[in-house]
This record gives sequence, C-alpha cells and structure tokens, in this order.
Amino acid sequence: MSSDKSNNLSETIPADLTSGLVVFLVALPLCLGIALASGAPLFSGVLAGIIGGLVVGAISGSHTSVSGPAAGLTAVVFAQIESLGTFEAFLCAVFVAGVMQIAMGVARAGSIAEFFPSSVIKGLLAAIGVILILKQIPHLFGHDSDPEGEMSFRQPDDQTTFSELYAIIGDLHWGAAVVGLTSLALLIIYARLGLEKKFKVPAPLIVVVIGTLMKVAYDQVSLGSDWQIDKSHLVQLPVADGVEQFLGFLQMADFTQLSNSAVYIAAITIALVASLETLLNLEAVDNLDKFQRTSPPNRELIAQGVGNMTAGLIGAIPVTSVIIRSSVNIHSGGRTKAATIFHGCLLLFCGMFLPTLLNQIPLSCLAAILLMTGIKLASPKLVKQMWRGGKDEFVPFFITTASIVLTDLLIGILIGLGVSIAFILYSNLKRPIKRIVEKHVGGEVLRIELANQVSFLNRAGIIRALHEVPDGGHVLIDASQSNYIHPDVLQLISDFEEKTAPAHDIKLSLLGFRRKYQIQDKVQYVDYSSRDIQEKMTPAQALQILLDGNERFRTDQRLTRNMSHQVSATAIGQYPLAVVLSCIDSRTPAEIIFDMGIGDIFSVRVAGNVISPKVLGSIEYGCAQAGSNLVLVVGHTRCGAVTAALDLTATNTTALKATGCEHLDSIINEIEPSIDRSVLSSLRKFSQDEKQTLINDIAYRNVLYTVDMIRRESNVLRELENSGRIAIVGAMYSVANGSVEVVTPTPSSRATDTTV
Repeated sequence: MSSDKSNNLSETIPADLTSGLVVFLVALPLCLGIALASGAPLFSGVLAGIIGGLVVGAISGSHTSVSGPAAGLTAVVFAQIESLGTFEAFLCAVFVAGVMQIAMGVARAGSIAEFFPSSVIKGLLAAIGVILILKQIPHLFGHDSDPEGEMSFRQPDDQTTFSELYAIIGDLHWGAAVVGLTSLALLIIYARLGLEKKFKVPAPLIVVVIGTLMKVAYDQVSLGSDWQIDKSHLVQLPVADGVEQFLGFLQMADFTQLSNSAVYIAAITIALVASLETLLNLEAVDNLDKFQRTSPPNRELIAQGVGNMTAGLIGAIPVTSVIIRSSVNIHSGGRTKAATIFHGCLLLFCGMFLPTLLNQIPLSCLAAILLMTGIKLASPKLVKQMWRGGKDEFVPFFITTASIVLTDLLIGILIGLGVSIAFILYSNLKRPIKRIVEKHVGGEVLRIELANQVSFLNRAGIIRALHEVPDGGHVLIDASQSNYIHPDVLQLISDFEEKTAPAHDIKLSLLGFRRKYQIQDKVQYVDYSSRDIQEKMTPAQALQILLDGNERFRTDQRLTRNMSHQVSATAIGQYPLAVVLSCIDSRTPAEIIFDMGIGDIFSVRVAGNVISPKVLGSIEYGCAQAGSNLVLVVGHTRCGAVTAALDLTATNTTALKATGCEHLDSIINEIEPSIDRSVLSSLRKFSQDEKQTLINDIAYRNVLYTVDMIRRESNVLRELENSGRIAIVGAMYSVANGSVEVVTPTPSSRATDTTV
C-alpha cells in the first residue's frame, strides 16, 4: 500500500536526506557499541552499518526499515565467536548464514511473521522503548561506563537493566548532564510547539549541533574536570589515514572452515535468529509507518541474506532489520529507502574522512534523542489501547514487554508468544462448541456448532455435548464455520454416526463438512412445512410457530437452514402453515421477520395490507385449497401508506392529483375508514411525535378493519374459521425493534395433545 504524497519527490528527497542524517547520528554509536558487546572488532560494527544502509537498503522492498548490527544478536555473536575460536571462522559462518537466508526468501518463508499476534509485536515495540529509556538515562547524565553507548538486551550476570540507574548518582558528570538535559528540553519544546513542521529541520539535528557547540564551549572555558567533556563521554570512531588504511581494516572470511561442522551450526543459529528478528521488526516498522505501506518479507530475507554474505566477505558482524534505527527514521520524517541508503553513505564517508569531527559529539546528546524515541515507542497511549482490548490482548502484551526488558529480545518474544498461545488454547477449551436448541417446524433439533479451529483439545467438550442428546432426539453437527478439524474429532463424529446414534435412536444430521474430511453432509431433520406437519397443525400452533420465529429474528438467533435442501424438498409440492397479509414496505418481509424457510408460508403483500377481490382470492386459495391453518394480517408502525392516507384525507386531495399515481386511490380508500376524522382539523398543530403516534394508531385500527373485512367479504374463509379449520388474526410489527404483537383475540387451540 502506498500514498501519492509519500512518493512526491519534492517532499521525499529533503525529508529522506534529513532523516538519513539523524539515523546516521544514532546508528554510529550503536554500531560501535554492539560490536564491542559482541566481542568483535569495533570496525566490524561500522562495516555492518554501512552494509545495512547500502547493500540491504538497495535490495530491500521496505520504505522505512533500516538495517545494521542488532543488539538482539550480541549474545549469539559473542557465543559463536567464542565457539569457533577466531573471528575469521565466525565470518565464514556469517557468509553461510546469508546463503541460508536467501534460500529462505526464495522458498517464501517470510510469512512466518504473520503468525505472531499483534499483542506480541506491540509488546516488542514497547519493550524496545522501555529499554531505550532505561539504557539512555545513565548516558543522559554522563554516566558512560560503556562509552560507545551500546544497548544490549542481555545483561551481565551481576547486573540488570535497572542496575546502572543506581550508578548515576556516584558517577555524575555535570558538563555532559547539562548537555543531555538541554538536548532533552529542546526536543520536548520542539515537539510541543510543532516547530519541526514550521522550520522543516528535524529536532535531533538541531540537538546534535547545539550539543557539539556546548562541548566546544566547555573546551574554551576552564570550568574544571566536572564540566569539561573528555574522550570517555564522546563518540569514539577509529581514525584511518586515508582510503588505503580504511580498506586495510577489512578482514576476509576463512573459507577453509567450511569443513568444520561447527560453522554450519553457527550459521543455522545466526540465520534463524537474524531472520526472525528481521521479520518481527519489519512488521513492527510497517505498523509505525504513517502511510501504512506493506514491506515484502520474502524480498527482505533475500536482502538480508545478501547483506550477511557481504558481511562475511569483508569482515562485518551480522546485520538485521533494526527497530531502533527504523523507528528513528520514521519519527524523523523518512519517506523512502533513500534515507536508509543515505545513512549508509554517511557512515562510509565519515568513517573514511571525518572521524575526528564525529568524535566531538557528546554521547549525552545522542542519549536524549534515543530517550525521546523510547517514549514514543512505549507511550501511555499504546498501553491504554492494549488495556481496552481486554485481558487476551493486554496480558500477552505486558508479559512480552516485561520479558524482553528483564531477559533478552528472543526469549521475551518466545515467552510472549507462549502466553498468547495459552490464551488461545484456554479460549478454545472454554468454549470449543456452541450448543443451540432450535425449534423447527418439524420439531426440536440440537445444533452443535463447531469452532473455526477444532483441535484434539476440543474432543472432550464435543463428547460431553453428544452425550447430552436424549434418546430419540435429533442433533445437527454444523461444521460450516470450521476451517480445520483434527482427525481425532472426525473419528469421534464417525463413531457417533455409525454406533452411538443408532443404538440410542438418535437422528444425526451433518452440515458444512468439507470433502477432505470424508464425512458426507446429510440433513435428516425437517426444516420446512410438509403435508404431515400441515395436517397435524392447529391454528394456535401455527400462530405460535410464527411468534417463536419472530422472537428468534428479534434476538438474532435465526435457525440454520439448508436452503438447497428446502428447494429440492418443496419442488414437487407446497404445504404452507399460514397466509400472511402484510405491507409492501421494504422493512417488513414476512419470511424474514418470522424466520420462516422456503415453503413455510404464503406471503401476500400490498401497500397498507388492505384487501381487494384479488387479495381475498389469494387468501382463499392458500387456506381452502393449499391447506394453510392461519390467516395473519400484519400492519406495522411508521407505515407510509397510512401516512399518505392521513395527509390526503386531511387536505381532501386525491392521490392522483397529489402524487400522479393513478391507481393509488383504491388503496387510500381502503385505509380511510380507520381514520378518526375528528382529529383532522387540528392535525396541523400536532408535533412530529404526536403525528407519528396517530399514524401508528390508524395502522392498528386498519389491521382490525382488514380482519373484519376478510370475515365479511369471504364466505369461504368465514366458514373455515367457524369450523375451527383456520384462524384469522391481526398483528402489528414494530419497525423500531423488530417485534410482532398480536392485536386480536388468539385462536383457542384444539387438539392440544397433538405432537408436531
């Protein structure tokens, strides 16, 4: 997904250049620090940053991801260098790991990140933010015991992420602290006043310039050692005299180690860890991208693989997509991957020609930039959002964040993922199936609705549900919503069909099973009106079936119907239970508001639910010839036909003159007897609510009038009702809440002991 605005070159080039500069300033000390923590030459960290910017940046399909040496890999790199014995042997493993990553990309293994819950991804972002805050606070005050500003996730055995906070008091450097606090204040003010949009200059760049000028000012004014910022509180980049010496720092992998099995074990470890971290970071970065563009994960794996092959060839530590630099890139206004490439160019140029100048930048300045980035990643807004998502979202998010902060990135992610899976399993076990007792016209059916994913853990719950089916009962197992059913559950259903159900005279219907399950769908329950049902039905029972259906409709619990089965079953004949005379209003379809299926009712619809010879003929046929047991006249609230009749009667205007409809007057004339003419003179004084109440009252009286007219105008229907064969009933439907209320006396039930 892209945005035209994000691709406007006049905007992207300046934004990418400034963002690339900020990312470069942040990446430089991190490259050095991560190399130091990994037990590798410092120059290998700078090379990794250059490769991440130039090589990976050129190949990657991500607009905002920045690659380089990753803090999450420090423990892996340190352990593998120790295991292999030499840095050159380790470089061989890095090269092989790159080949493996390319193979993974070609095999389209990048989709693995899609299986990680969003709560874990957001927990990763928040944890990075917390770590940034905690690790940069000491540097903000000039406590630079790790002078390159490294941010490792894993702490030494005698330290925790919080331990250095206590050391600040005993190792406070006033000069560096003032620079750091001033930088932080500038960043906050800049953001609060929106100056970045106004001046088009990123705040981090201003902070670095001002911080460096303050350091130079300290050098010019003799304030003592507590204020003068010495080498230990500044960026420290190895100095090379010219291009030749710079190239002399390069180291070649020892490919004679390809016969060493330990190299492949190291390569597999590096490839898996680097790929997983890259994919997770890539998804997290896409979530931060304000243009919400999607990065191709398989292409990213190939880009990372080429980058690590290059790293192995020239002496760099492994690279991955890095969330810290990527988030700085986004928050600094980076639009395209040109920012990533430019940051790599700056690392290369400055590493070769300007190391002395860069070594004047105070670490406390950079700490302020990273501290603000951390606050944005671990914002209270994100925590509130996850809290509102409920415990299924918040608990994995919180545990992921805490685990990463207290252990390391990979262990924290695995813990968070485990907690998410536990919640999914618990939810699945808690409600693996849905049991609904449905009242079809042919009798009650217990519908067991299977979940989307039915694992072997659901087997016990399904067994309990099937054991609760009474002897002689009917059960429907509905797999329409299931995308996966475990073989153990399929075997359980087959055994119930072949053995248990016949032994207990239980009818079993199956619906929605896919062909691959080797279980055939079959519907044994009667979910439509048949001759046998119609003949046994009394008018009272027919009315109750319609009212029950309306209750299901009103409460959104409509029956599960096999429409194709109903079509084929009713193809040779129809035996509806009732004739429903209703309005043509689009909000009152009888089959829907009564939750009826194909073949269950005759539906006669006419504006205002009025009668005419043709309407009466239709009703007579439905009852006298087709055997329906009930005539139900259904009016409704807010009826347009009644409203028109009221307005036309009040103004003494014909429908033809008012609307141009030449046949509408015949309907208006049928409704007029239900209008109380005594209120017409004061109709103009009615409020909207009062008029609506009047319209609903007229619709109610119109139903009573229509019921009475049916009895008076049709001898056939009147005799059928007198003999008890049918009942003629009036009802009102509320378009506001979907309920139907009977407004005439209900028929007395005869043959109440008949079982349907």
